[in-house]
Amino acid sequence: MKRILFIIPFLLFFHSGFSIENHDSLLLKLNTELDKKKGYDAAKIQRIEKLQHDLNDSDNPSLNFKYRIYLGLYQEYKSFNYDKAFYYAQKLQQVGYQLKDPAKIAYSRIKFGFILLSSGMFKETFDSLKIVNVKLLDAGARQEYYFLIARTYYDLADFDKDSYYTPIYNERAGKYIDSGAALSKPNSFEYLYFIGLKYLKTGNIPKAVTNLKMLVYHYHLTDHQFAVTASTLSDIYIRNNKPDSAIDMLINATIADIRSSTKEEAAMTTLAQQLHRNGDVKDAYAFIKEALDDALYYGARQRKIQVSAILPTIAGERITYVEQQRRMLFLYASLLTILAIIVVVFAVIIFKQLQKLKTADKIILQTNHNLQESNHSLNEANKIKEEYIGYYFNLISEYINKLEKFKRSVDNKLTTKRFDDIGILVNNINLTKEREELFINFDKAFLKLFPNFVESYNALFAEENHVRLLPNQLLNTDLRIFALIRLGISDTEKIAHILEYSVNTIYNYKARIKAKSLITNDEFENAIMAIKAI
Repeated sequence: MKRILFIIPFLLFFHSGFSIENHDSLLLKLNTELDKKKGYDAAKIQRIEKLQHDLNDSDNPSLNFKYRIYLGLYQEYKSFNYDKAFYYAQKLQQVGYQLKDPAKIAYSRIKFGFILLSSGMFKETFDSLKIVNVKLLDAGARQEYYFLIARTYYDLADFDKDSYYTPIYNERAGKYIDSGAALSKPNSFEYLYFIGLKYLKTGNIPKAVTNLKMLVYHYHLTDHQFAVTASTLSDIYIRNNKPDSAIDMLINATIADIRSSTKEEAAMTTLAQQLHRNGDVKDAYAFIKEALDDALYYGARQRKIQVSAILPTIAGERITYVEQQRRMLFLYASLLTILAIIVVVFAVIIFKQLQKLKTADKIILQTNHNLQESNHSLNEANKIKEEYIGYYFNLISEYINKLEKFKRSVDNKLTTKRFDDIGILVNNINLTKEREELFINFDKAFLKLFPNFVESYNALFAEENHVRLLPNQLLNTDLRIFALIRLGISDTEKIAHILEYSVNTIYNYKARIKAKSLITNDEFENAIMAIKAI
């Protein structure tokens, strides 16, 4: 059995509907929340639109009114969309200067510093915060200022991982935490969390765990507060080799991030890593894709780089898993063939005994025909391989589900001895349609990465030689050949294999296309490789 995160008498401790549950039920809950994700995001967007309408509908709004609305929009965007949050942080500063209010200017710089830190821009964060006149801030703003600088130093220490500078940054962060804690109520979330964080960074793990568990199990936190606390606690579990406890805590943190529409989050990425290490490649792949979508939506470079560094490893193993399933399918088909042959042999014997040789011959011929069709389908399925994992992202889960459904169907037919139905089942596999859908999905995935590809491609030719696509056509064969080259598949034989053309045909396509271009043949593929992704 999988371990439980934390056991206490009567299981009374909880947070906002987060109960202590086992792995499977938590993953089920997480998938349920993922299905509701668009709804949570829609609610946030509705709140944003209301703030914008309040501003737009106001006749001659005062600067103080604008400042209040901009602050509200910043709060909504700060963990939701980096560019928007950055924009409204700047607007806050502009209004502060227009008001000639030093306190508002100083507070807006704190907000600006937070969004810079979210993008991993440490120098710019310090530049924004070092000119803040702390004396102008009220107690709450000063507390926020001190804790933000502490977090900046901690993040910088984690980023550097340097034996000389990291201890210095951690020590500085601890001093700022002490300043912020002095302005906090002893039992407040801010006090317990940041003091717990300081314990963690100074190596006092037991006290850090005590503070963080106190918050998780005894405090009614907001979703965002819970996600931050649970993520930090999971990091301790990971360091202390408690993967099950870490995963359970990360699942709950991820659920909280989804409910709060937080796109600037690390819980789902870390969860995917831990599931991957635990051998759960299927869930790891699903969650790292979701984390990538969030990182792209949020727009901060640091988060996109972090997720993109992990994605290829998990996706690669996912493809390996698909290949293993394909081999298993081939094995089941081979066993089916052997069983079918045995059935035919017994059928011949029975029909000989019953003097119905003619009927037996028809059954044998029909069975052989079904087996040939099955082998033909398997040979076609064997051709479906892919080297580049980028455009498998939206297809792998679907293919696995189809394989699992096919396996269950075959097992069912074997169990009920409905061998003739197996041929029908195999004949229903339309590999041609699958390949067409694969190309369509490849085109969509490629054009998502290279939306200007067709335009850039046509720029290499005179007007009369431009590619003109049919309605609803994304790419044609000419474009698809050079799309594969742009992705790094330069081997002509491999391109021919993927597109089901002969090598000579691909050579002819390339020669014909290059001959029409405005640049030399030698430079054409370099020009294709120079087309930029988004």
